[in-house]
Amino acid sequence: MREMDLVFRTMFAELAQQSLDAQFHADFPLEGRFVTVPVKGKDYFYFDIPTPEGKDKRSYVGPAADSEIAARVQRHRDIKDNMRERRRLVSTLIRSGGMSGPDRFAGDVTKALADAGFFRLRGVLVGSVAYGCYSGVLGVRLPTTAMQTGDADLAMDFAISQEDDDSLPPILDILHGVDPSFRAVPHQADKARVTAFVNRNNYRVEFLTSNRGSDEYTGRPSPMPALGGASAESLRFLDYLIYEPVRTVLLHREGVSVNVPAPERYAVHKLIVASRRLTDALGRAKRAKDLLQAATLFEAMLLTRQGVALADAYQEAWDRGPSWQEGLAAGLALMPDDGKEALADALGVKPEELGKH
Repeated sequence: MREMDLVFRTMFAELAQQSLDAQFHADFPLEGRFVTVPVKGKDYFYFDIPTPEGKDKRSYVGPAADSEIAARVQRHRDIKDNMRERRRLVSTLIRSGGMSGPDRFAGDVTKALADAGFFRLRGVLVGSVAYGCYSGVLGVRLPTTAMQTGDADLAMDFAISQEDDDSLPPILDILHGVDPSFRAVPHQADKARVTAFVNRNNYRVEFLTSNRGSDEYTGRPSPMPALGGASAESLRFLDYLIYEPVRTVLLHREGVSVNVPAPERYAVHKLIVASRRLTDALGRAKRAKDLLQAATLFEAMLLTRQGVALADAYQEAWDRGPSWQEGLAAGLALMPDDGKEALADALGVKPEELGKH
C-alpha cells in the first residue's frame, strides 16, 4: 500500500466538490427559492418551488449550521453543471490514479438513489460500495479484492427520518428506473413492511437504521417516513457507524456525491460485524471480507498519519460496554497480523495487548 500522488489527491477533492455542486444544482432549480425553517431550536434550509396548483412544493436541504450547504445556498445561481469535465476526472482517477469505481450496476443504483435525494436527506452509503470510496478519501491505493460485493446497503438514522419534512419517491419506482426486474421483499418479522429489494440476478438493495436503544427492535423493521414507503432493518452498532459521516464522491460516470461512514468508524465497526457472522460458507466469506477491509483501513490510516482518529474511534467503541468489548476482542482474534500491528501502533500498545483494555 502506498499514498497516491498529490496531483491525484487534489483531483479527487476537486471532483468531490464539483459533484456536490452539480447535485445541489440538479436538486434545486433556479426557479425555486431557499427558506430557513426553525425545527426544535435549530435552523434548517428548505427549498420551495412553485407548482401549477399555486402551492409551493417544499424539499429538505440541510442544517443551516453546515457551512458547505450555507455557501451553496449563497451562490446557488452561480453553480453550473460541467458533466463532461467530471467524466474526464473520473476516468483519469481510475485509469491513471489507481483508484477504483464500483461495478456499473452498483454505481447505477447508487446514482439513482442520489438523484432521488437519498443523500440530501442525510442517508449514508454503507457496506462494500462505501468501502470503495476510501481510496480517494484517504489518498491511498486500496486492494480491489476487498471491494467485491453483490448488494447495496444504505442507512439512515431513525430520528433523522422522523424529523425530515420530506421524502423520497417510492423506492421501487426509483429502482425500476435502473432495472424493471426489482421487486420488494416482505420482511420476515412483519410481512406488511419492506426493507429490501431484489432483482432477477439476486442483487439486493437493503435499507438499515440504528437500533433505538433496546434489543426488542433488533431484527425488526422500523418505519422510515423519509424512505418513500420503505422501512429499514434495525441493527445494533449502526448508530456508531453512521455518526458524523463523510461527504465524498463515488467514481461512477460523472461522479456521484455520496455520504459514507468515517473510515475509522467503518474499520472498527467491521471488527464487531466480523465476530457476529454466521459460520456457514457465506458467513465465513463475508467475515473474511470484513476482516480484510478493517485491516486494510487500519494500515491506510496509519500510513496517512491518522492514527489519532483511529485510536479515538476504537476507544469510543470499547468504552460503550461489555458487549462492544466482546465483539472487538473476538474480531481482533480473527484479524490478520498486519491489521493488528497497525491498530496497536495507533493505540500505542503491543499487539498482544489488544482486546484487553
